[in-house]
Amino acid sequence: MGDKPGFFGRLVQGLTKTRDNIAHGIDAIFSGFSSIDDDFYEELEEILIMADIGINTTTAIIEDLRGKVKENKIKEPGECRVLLMNSMKEQMELKDDAYDFENRKSVVLLIGVNGVGKTTSVGKLAGQMKDQGKKVMVAAADTFRAAAIEQLTEWAHRANVEIIAQKEGSDPAAVIYDAVTAAKARNVDVLLCDTAGRLHNKKNLMEELRKINRVIEREYPEAYRETLVVLDGTTGQNALVQAREFSEVADITGIVLTKLDGTAKGGIAIAIQAELGIPVKYIGIGEKIDDLQRFHAQEFVDALFQTNVN
Repeated sequence: MGDKPGFFGRLVQGLTKTRDNIAHGIDAIFSGFSSIDDDFYEELEEILIMADIGINTTTAIIEDLRGKVKENKIKEPGECRVLLMNSMKEQMELKDDAYDFENRKSVVLLIGVNGVGKTTSVGKLAGQMKDQGKKVMVAAADTFRAAAIEQLTEWAHRANVEIIAQKEGSDPAAVIYDAVTAAKARNVDVLLCDTAGRLHNKKNLMEELRKINRVIEREYPEAYRETLVVLDGTTGQNALVQAREFSEVADITGIVLTKLDGTAKGGIAIAIQAELGIPVKYIGIGEKIDDLQRFHAQEFVDALFQTNVN
């Protein structure tokens, strides 16, 4: 974990826009109010909603905060800051088994619409796992986009991992069949599959994912399964809508949230988790391979409130 300070520093930097949106407003409230009253809570609520933390989640955070303020008999608004941070963290705690797939023989599907950074996320995860000494293979099953196949091939070369691909337009389930067969034969630890996510045609997407899942269940039933949806953090509430729609067509086990450095609405990371009960497992805050990292609620909220940033 030697690179942690490095990533935390980049996280602090990457969340600058969101922090300007949230933390400064919150600090103004904490210093501007002399007592904790309904107006205080109302203003706080407004700031959280503006940062795309979402109405339901914000309500839950505020309710929790009110309870803690009462319980601890707090009178000073300034003392609410830590309580607020803790309430946010509690909305996002991951279960202990969140990353089990990284240490088991697993097949990981990544789904997402075009342009969210899905293929790039597959490449980055492959590179990172390879660096951890795992035997990794990638499958180019987003076959309707020639660019996706080329892009993943490029990532595979860069990360020095094997790639299974067919030509554009071939059947995604056939690619997965080849990949699963090869992964078993070559004793691969993690097989990462780039799959399509054409949400505008849900019925087809559902059918395609069903076929892919059937192939994996039939050919490699002992594999640990993980299905991650990749979402673009800059789209805010729209990312939440997409996550909800994907969870209707697939059994989603986690979220990869990209491009958080490009948005003032990073609060969406908190909203997705709380509103859908689907954990955010990785976040992306830049282009570099190690700018995609495991999500830690603790670090995320700390970085969000780091007001004395150099």
